[in-house]
Parts: sequence; structure tokens; C-alpha cells
Amino acid sequence: MAKNKIVIIGGGASGLVAAIVAARNGAKVTILERKDRIGKKILATGNGRCNLTNMHCSSKYFHGGDKDFITNILEQFDVNETLEFFSALGIYPITVDSGKVYPNSLQASSVLDVLRLEVDRLKINIECNAEVTKIERNNNFVVYTKDKKYYGNKIIIAAGGKSSPDLGSNGSGFTLAKSLGHTIKKPIPSLVQLKSGADFLKQIKGVKINALAKIIDENNEIMRKEYGEILFTDYGISGPPILQISRIASDYLNDNKRVSVDIDFFHDLSDKELDQILLKRLTSMPNKTIQENFIGLINKRLINIIIKEAGIAPIKKSADIKKEERNKLVSILKKFSLIITGTNQWNQSQVTAGGILTSEIDEVTLESKKVKDVYLAGEVIDVDGDCGGYNLQWAWSSGVVAGMNASK
Repeated sequence: MAKNKIVIIGGGASGLVAAIVAARNGAKVTILERKDRIGKKILATGNGRCNLTNMHCSSKYFHGGDKDFITNILEQFDVNETLEFFSALGIYPITVDSGKVYPNSLQASSVLDVLRLEVDRLKINIECNAEVTKIERNNNFVVYTKDKKYYGNKIIIAAGGKSSPDLGSNGSGFTLAKSLGHTIKKPIPSLVQLKSGADFLKQIKGVKINALAKIIDENNEIMRKEYGEILFTDYGISGPPILQISRIASDYLNDNKRVSVDIDFFHDLSDKELDQILLKRLTSMPNKTIQENFIGLINKRLINIIIKEAGIAPIKKSADIKKEERNKLVSILKKFSLIITGTNQWNQSQVTAGGILTSEIDEVTLESKKVKDVYLAGEVIDVDGDCGGYNLQWAWSSGVVAGMNASK
């Protein structure tokens, strides 16, 4: 009996594990990768260390598609199975803060290397610089690149989203899925830096502070808050907390809705407690200017901006600061607000929100409900996760499920 021939479009995380599982099941597998080598985006994950997964992984850390759909896929190849899979390939996993899992080498290249070695062992055919332009279905599938045709009984589309196009994904998977009859929820950047038009940003470019970031909607409701290191840039704000809340901002901006970020410099203090601290500083150092008084309280480059936002002259003596002015300072230190005007571009975003609707994909097998024998995996589906290894876990889980079912 002839081997099941599977063509996988995309040689990223989900495409590679799909290929390995399918080949182990006896399928003859070809990977078509548009870049000059496979797995480029893996090398950039976890700041080059590859955050393989997260021990706390569950559907609550994911967005986009139906939660039951996401849970069904994650449970078929969960975190423990992921660790077993990579351990068997030679990766010694270590768990660090917040449940993040890395290879003990702390090198993303280790993860890609063991995947490539397994691909070679299984004699999986890899075609690089092979961007797919069209898929046709007769009795079987014909997959076209610019200069070649590839034939298969089954297709797995694992071409990624639109984030980091220089590393592989450029949105072509959405185009292919749409040509097969799928509906695409508009892709938007996620895990991305946020832009603001505040005129003082150039003055504080490069300033890093540990603070609480809250994303606020047009009704002044807090939609999400995250604590950590925030980086001010000349265009806006960055850092892990900002990336975590960026999906909400991106969503709102896409709908032309107002969105802002409030930064709380003293999240562990109430307004009353912070007011008492300011009162003590002002009374104990009455001859210092308010500018001098704030040295040692907050980052030096932020002082004049905070004072200016409060409408106080920086040379005003501490002894002359009125209660109303002190209240204003407390308010700004607890709620330093930036109106968000945009996000950075696709080449700066880590993941794509949006994609193929999960309602058009079988929630058990990941087979397309539009075209039989076509399977979907990874970022091309309308599922995206938080920072911390969740997006790679989705890639591994969906890749394994697609590869397993396509090779049956």
C-alpha cells in the first residue's frame, strides 16, 4: 500500500512537530518553508533561550478562539507530554519563575537542533525557499510554489501568522486558508510595544521602572493589570507588563476605540499611605525644592515630568507645597496615564492575534470543516497566548494533534 503523503506548509514550531509525529506514524512527509532555513522563529523565543512551555498552562492564558476548542487541543498533548517529548530528544528542561520552562542549556538553538536531528533521522523532506502560492484539490492535493509542484494526500497548514515576518511568517497562511473557503478574523499584532503621543517621552527614553500597568477602556474600567519592569521609549512604552496587556490595546485600536495605560509607581501603597510618605518628606526637608525633595523617591529623569503634570513649579520649596498640590502628586504617582495611539509594527510583535476561525476547524482533530484532509496548526488559527511559554505550547500541542490525525 502506498504511503500517506503529507505536505506541511511552514517549517516553524508547529510544522516541525507535526512532521515528526506524522513521520513516526509512517507517513511520507515534505515540509515547505518559505525562508532559507527551518525554525528561525524558535531561535528568537524566550530572548534566545526558548521558553518551551509553562507548568501552569491552561486555556485561561489564551485568547481568540473558543475556550473549549483550546482546552481540547491542549489536553491531547499537555505540558507533561511536551516535556517527555523533548526529554526523549535530549533536552533537559528546567523550571524557573512563574512556571516557565527552558532547556538547561538556555539556548534556543538546542531545541531547534534536536528537532532537526529527529527530522533528519526520520528522512523528512525539507524544501526551503519554497513559498506556497496555491493549493489545488483533484483526487489528491497539488501544492504550488513559484517554480515547483508538490503532491500529497493530506495537507497541514502551519504557516504562522504575520508577526516577525523576517523569521518566516508573513500572513501567507491566511491567504491560502481563505482560498480554501475559510473565514479569517482580522490579524492584529499582540505581545507588542505600545505607542503614545505624550510630548515628554523623548525626555525619559530608556528609563526603566518596576511598576503596575493597568489598561483602561473608554469607560475608565480596568481591563487588565500587570506588574513588572516597564521601559519608556521615545514612541511609548515597552517591557513584559506592557506586552502582556498589548493584545487588549491592539483589539481596541482596531475597533477605533479609546484606550489608555495607567502606571502606578507605588502599587503596594494606598493613596493615604503614599500621602503620609510625601507629607513626612516635605516636613522633614522643608528647605529643599520639590524637585530636590523627590530625589531618591522616584527615577531622577521622571521627577520634573511628574511635578509638571501636577502643575507645580520645580523650584517651589517643600514647605510651601499645599495639601491640594500634595494630593495631585499622589494622584499622578498612583495613576500616571498615557493615551495609547497605536502599536509597533509586525516586525516588532511576538505573536499574531486573529486568524482562521476555530468554529471552522474540528475541535478534536484540527481538520478543516471546509476541505477534507486539510489540517491547521499553530499561529494560523485564531488562538494566541500570553507571554511565558504559552504560545509555544500551543504550537507543540496543535502541531502534534494535526500531525497525528493527518497521518492516520
